[in-house]
Amino acid sequence: MPAPYVAKKRSTSVGVSSSTSDMSARLVLPANQVEVFDTTLRDGMQVEGVSASVIDKLRIAEQLDHLGVHYIEGGWPGANPKDEEFFARAKTELQLTTSMLVAFGSTRRPAGKVDDDATLRNLINAETQAVCIVAKSWDYHVETALQTTLVEGVAMVADSVKFLDGHGRMVMVDLEHFFDGFKHNKEFTLRVLEAAVVNGATHLVLCDTNGGSLPHEIEATVAEVARHVGSDAIIGIHCHDDTGCAVANSLAAVRAGARHVQGTLNGLGERTGNTNLTTIIPNLQLKMGFTCLPAGRLERLTAVSNHVAEVLNRPLNPQAPYVGMSAFAHKAGLHVSAIVRAKDAYEHISPDLVGNGTRFLVSEMAGRATIAMKAQELGLQADGAVLSTILDELKRLEFEGYHFEAADASLELLMRRAIGWQQEFFNVESMRVITDESTSGAFTTEATVKVWMGEEREVHTAEGNGPVNAIDTALRACLAKKFPQLSRVHLTDYKVRILDSSSATGAVTRVLIDATDGDRTWTTIGVSPNIIEASWRALEESLIYGLLHLT
Repeated sequence: MPAPYVAKKRSTSVGVSSSTSDMSARLVLPANQVEVFDTTLRDGMQVEGVSASVIDKLRIAEQLDHLGVHYIEGGWPGANPKDEEFFARAKTELQLTTSMLVAFGSTRRPAGKVDDDATLRNLINAETQAVCIVAKSWDYHVETALQTTLVEGVAMVADSVKFLDGHGRMVMVDLEHFFDGFKHNKEFTLRVLEAAVVNGATHLVLCDTNGGSLPHEIEATVAEVARHVGSDAIIGIHCHDDTGCAVANSLAAVRAGARHVQGTLNGLGERTGNTNLTTIIPNLQLKMGFTCLPAGRLERLTAVSNHVAEVLNRPLNPQAPYVGMSAFAHKAGLHVSAIVRAKDAYEHISPDLVGNGTRFLVSEMAGRATIAMKAQELGLQADGAVLSTILDELKRLEFEGYHFEAADASLELLMRRAIGWQQEFFNVESMRVITDESTSGAFTTEATVKVWMGEEREVHTAEGNGPVNAIDTALRACLAKKFPQLSRVHLTDYKVRILDSSSATGAVTRVLIDATDGDRTWTTIGVSPNIIEASWRALEESLIYGLLHLT
């Protein structure tokens, strides 16, 4: 569960009558604590092109608990069958040890009653300890979207919070469009806020729903709200990234007194996304000295970020701060030479703190120091002459269109060959691909591969749904008897890039193939004007690399 709280009685600093001061106990955070509220499973699912099954959502929730966030917003019970099933299964299948599950909903309807409001009833039936409801705090929305009076808008919030609090729920209120409302009609916005806090809300979450605010505006508004509310509730911040400032805005809110930050893993969310928790958590914890996660959890950040990206089939941005593959990658020879002497010369933190690592990229920009460090990383003995050979070959191939910083496995094989290594797993005698179109218009692809393994010769023909699939199937059939470990190697991605599009169908193509054996992943590359040849070279090296590390 979240870090322990100390209870105290609610005060009356927001200007309500003393008759409310005997209401339920208030929550007080430990000093220097910032709560992390993850809404990947709700707000994050609104990003274009992403859909998660119930199983996916349960797996992601387990990862968030493993990371140690305080709250996991699971979705809107009753809004759709998927969220209904999630909350039903979560009761028995989700064993959270650190985080608290939160159900999301809204206030009662205009002119409605809380006792027969379906949304509020679904929140109670979800049986989560905490609930979060969205409330209109911009007068423009109350009058135009809800088409009701401002008095009723306040009553909707007051009644709903009181009802949920009366059913023993921790009530958080997301004050939608708070910053726009504050600019337009401060008096009404504060009335909504007061209605929430005096009726039992523990958290007042100020939402920049349109994502149009800037850090100086956020900081000034949050500071004023914090003075108005005092210690009667925890101030939270919920930002969207429409100006590219979601993380900066959230940091500004914390500077001004917010102690609860809402966001998503990898910045997922509608339009341009939400506050990226993988960025703001280390910023708060490592740069500003706040405690966001339990001790020993921050180093899980990169692994959890990648895990969630895999579950949702949405690749992580390699240049994502802290957790991206390139976050601590060094390419320029000058940088690498400096890091050899002092690691912090070009790294603002130790990558280990967030579970990432330093990478040295090898390309035509590389110097001898980069090549030497890469060889050391691979456990290869390379003297000065070998380093020069590697560097010359690297620059020649990259001039032809190779891109070794994106193909770690091909780079390792190149470096091994430079020191005299030769693979003895198999030698290909020939490879042929035939594609036919039948009278029905259907295409069939057939590949024949002839391979020598020592004194043994294997010939196999296979069909596939394309040339690469057919070649892969035929080659594996040739190797299967002698190398059964290849059954563990699976191709996970196949990418083609045209390098000189002005040459039209005669253009040079670059093929990248990603593969995994379940423990490690690797990428190989092939370049040729013939896309079949480029694919073959990348595929052949992928299997050689797999055998090298599985044998």
